[in-house]
Amino acid sequence: MERQRTIEKAMILPMGQNLSGVTVVVPAYNEAGAIAETLTHLQKALTQWARPSEIIVVSDGSTDETAPIAESIGVRVISHPLNSGYGRSILSGIEAATYDTIAIIDADGTYPAEQLGDLLTHYAKGFHMVVAARQGRYYEGSFGKQILRIFFRWLAEFTCGRSIPDINSGFRVFDRRPVLAWRNSLSTGFSFTTTITLLFMLNYYFVGYLPIPYSQRVGRSKVRLFKDSLRSLQIILTMIAQFNPLKLYLLLSLFDLAGNFIGWGIRAPLYAVLAWNMFFLMAAIGVLSLVFIKPVAGGSRP
Repeated sequence: MERQRTIEKAMILPMGQNLSGVTVVVPAYNEAGAIAETLTHLQKALTQWARPSEIIVVSDGSTDETAPIAESIGVRVISHPLNSGYGRSILSGIEAATYDTIAIIDADGTYPAEQLGDLLTHYAKGFHMVVAARQGRYYEGSFGKQILRIFFRWLAEFTCGRSIPDINSGFRVFDRRPVLAWRNSLSTGFSFTTTITLLFMLNYYFVGYLPIPYSQRVGRSKVRLFKDSLRSLQIILTMIAQFNPLKLYLLLSLFDLAGNFIGWGIRAPLYAVLAWNMFFLMAAIGVLSLVFIKPVAGGSRP
């Protein structure tokens, strides 16, 4: 009944957002090579938008000229004394923001900052989050990245029951109030965007997408593919366990059944079959423990 009331409440949300102003948060860690161009394009886009705005650059323990360059351009700069993580940087900017409407964009030159106005226009139609869905060969990346992206996209769509063109895009506009309410449950690393995407969708907020071109980054990537992929997997599985555990049990059962069929087909030894089934039994117990963790609370409705 509680979940049904939440759904009904979401469906009667007033259309249109309070766009009295927007705060653009730019997390940056050693991005001196691209920060100036990114900020220049943002300032031009905000001038054309012609509403109150501000830009906050969060220098996350940068050891290069990122912070001085940003200060020279005339934007607000928050400097972390040490590198604390992508998500922690965004939260610092959100907490310091003047406005409830937040836009985030990476400082590495990969996103077309000049298209910020398009995202804001789409957001004003009544969305609580609008995400730039990346397109192009630089987004596709290596074969290994493509496989991981397909897997995570399928798993996220299975979780939320809807199409998700891009689960972890770093260029988006959203209402900060739910994010502040969830701050203790959010990832402080690169999975921050994955977390808020799932939380907005699973709490029945309106999330829209706009396709944008994605360019080659300036400088060296900070993403650790293996470690960050494991973190994303952990987050998605935790979300399934808390919001719809039956889906996770279904996944586990299908994989277990498939393994048993393969084992039977190749005449695997009994100890191997028992070990396989014991693994999935322990996984099911682990899921059960996640179910009893208090689900992430939804933020105050706009």
